[in-house]
Amino acid sequence: MNRVPSPPAEQAVPPRHHPSRLARGAVLATLVALLSSGAQAAGRPLGLPHGLGNPFPGSQGLDQGRALGRLDELPAQAQTAQQLAQARKQAVDELVRRNPAVIDRDPAGAPIRRGELVVLDPSAALLDAAASAGFLRLRRTTLTGLGLTAVVLGIPAGMPGAAGLEALRRLDPDADFNHLYQHAGGITGPRADLAAAPGSGAPSAGAEARVGLIDSGVDGEHPALRDIHLRRSGCDQPHPSAHGTAVASLLVGRLAPFAGAAPGYQLFAADVYCDDPAGGSAEAVVVALSGMARERVPVINLSLVGPPNRLLEHAVAALVARGHLLVAAVGNDGPAAPPLYPAAYPGVVAVTGVDPHRHVLPEAGRGPHVQFAAPGSQLAAAAQGTRGFRPVRGTSFAAPLVAGLLARRLAQPDPRLAAAAVQALGATARDLGEPGRDPVFGYGLVGEGLRSDADDLP
Repeated sequence: MNRVPSPPAEQAVPPRHHPSRLARGAVLATLVALLSSGAQAAGRPLGLPHGLGNPFPGSQGLDQGRALGRLDELPAQAQTAQQLAQARKQAVDELVRRNPAVIDRDPAGAPIRRGELVVLDPSAALLDAAASAGFLRLRRTTLTGLGLTAVVLGIPAGMPGAAGLEALRRLDPDADFNHLYQHAGGITGPRADLAAAPGSGAPSAGAEARVGLIDSGVDGEHPALRDIHLRRSGCDQPHPSAHGTAVASLLVGRLAPFAGAAPGYQLFAADVYCDDPAGGSAEAVVVALSGMARERVPVINLSLVGPPNRLLEHAVAALVARGHLLVAAVGNDGPAAPPLYPAAYPGVVAVTGVDPHRHVLPEAGRGPHVQFAAPGSQLAAAAQGTRGFRPVRGTSFAAPLVAGLLARRLAQPDPRLAAAAVQALGATARDLGEPGRDPVFGYGLVGEGLRSDADDLP
């Protein structure tokens, strides 16, 4: 459980506070309260994520929590979508209410670190001009893995955030808020124990096999993760969390009969939250991506969602160009919600979730960026702080299944090999929904056999 060694410049994200996760948990709790009832099923040619090309000339392009009860139908889908949007707004309102000193909203209502703007590779002249306009230089981070530099500037006292961004964009059109990114799923049921010894019979890893996770903290003492080579980064000390532990177990865990998608792989786990209510910032995510690039981690899972952000967009593009595969959850804001990021960026493998009946989760996002579907409900994952497992739900937990399957096909970052890995996985996809690629299931369902149904645990 060694931490990933990071040069001081990449630890420039400020010390994290340690209040409880209640505000962040309110996102899922509100979705649970507002959703009360719940959409389908069916080899298809595969296209690759934007930026990876398309080796299938005949393939067709596209022209774009927790729900309770039966999901076979959505008789009031428009109403449900409206409820999901309202749930997200209420959750952000609660996050801001609990942490007004450090969290604000951008003009679209997305959470941001209060009073902060980020710029990428600014010139000395730009920084001097910003200082003359009253902006304060708060942090400078050298992203050695990406060959970039990020600078966080403080908005002049008394200036609203939107006005500050408008003023800074006159100097640098790529300036942006320091947006916050949130989890895309949650724990849904009671704990169940598995008493069997480690080892599952599933394909395991060689000594150098590795995969990345950018999330909250991982409980490395859980029996399903105890014999995993876990390399942590991001925080001064471990901050295990329910979400990060569950996602990690679905990615690399093993404790018979449970097994993740890439059991036994070395896990590079970057915690971008560290129990900070203002954690999960674009800055922290980009620092984590830089660390993954520096360590040449070929496949990286991001089960977090948020708005478009120019700093994050540049970092994602840099990794994709180098041949890394970024796998991200599409989010749980519903079918009518705008695309969430980083899943909707070109080159990212965007993953939705389905239930055991191969119906898409009604809360799952949709759009032309969707690449694959994977199990996203009624599956067991490691429960942090226990020896057992709990059922989980959301696109957060579908993404690591796809990431693990891709990690088994990509040993090192390489654009050509990355395209081949996605192609190979796509060849196994089960076509669901409309024939050909569609905005609900993408190219179809993969990893169906990886579901450890919570109802079947002893």
